[in-house]
Amino acid sequence: MGGSGDATGDGRDEGTANDRDPSGGSETPDENIGEAFAEDPSDAISLLGHFYRGQMDRVTSWRGRLDQTSYWAVTIIAALLTWVFSSANNPHYLLLIGMGALVVFLVVETRRYRAYDVWRERVRLLEQDLFAELFDPDRDISHPDWRRRISEDLRNPAVKTPVFTAFSRRLRRIYYPLSLVLLAAWVARVTVFQPKQSWRTTAGVLGIPGSAVAASVAVFYLAATAAVVYGVVWRGGGEFHEREQSDPWKE
Repeated sequence: MGGSGDATGDGRDEGTANDRDPSGGSETPDENIGEAFAEDPSDAISLLGHFYRGQMDRVTSWRGRLDQTSYWAVTIIAALLTWVFSSANNPHYLLLIGMGALVVFLVVETRRYRAYDVWRERVRLLEQDLFAELFDPDRDISHPDWRRRISEDLRNPAVKTPVFTAFSRRLRRIYYPLSLVLLAAWVARVTVFQPKQSWRTTAGVLGIPGSAVAASVAVFYLAATAAVVYGVVWRGGGEFHEREQSDPWKE
């Protein structure tokens, strides 16, 4: 009897010790969570829906930041144009300052766009390889390992758009057209707006000859045009088609 009682007590103690020991060999709930979702697809579908909505919320938030930067750029340019052309005595070089302000806004928006593109690429991967497959299962999946790609990106988030690519993209869509408006306004301001003076005299700024100022403006716009052409020729036609020509998920 005593021996049986000791054996029972030892077994109970051993079981209690195993319960207290987190490394007793059995998996914790967090370790086999993937298997649990595989056994119950309804939970996985629900979690996937929440994940997609969360990523879309981030996309919307960062898109709002991009739009805010563009809004302020347009507002400042409109104010400069209104003031410069309100009187012949107002200096034309404020339009040149406006060109520099556009560059500052472009740099800020480039940084925001790279962050925005992190969330956008996740959403596009889900839409392209999950939802598109649900609607058209006869076509092949573009990225058979899309789940692994998202998993790795969640563990180690990384910016997928190079700096110059993002710079060229935002320049082409927003800031290059705005800069062309400023260029046309500046040319009109130093020529048509003051027809009695030579443009070389009118374009001068603080002792700098007008020809030198015009040459600097020409170099600036040649560089901007080269960046735009580079983005069009070598970097695809836009965020809605880049997956067909360059894969940002490529390792």
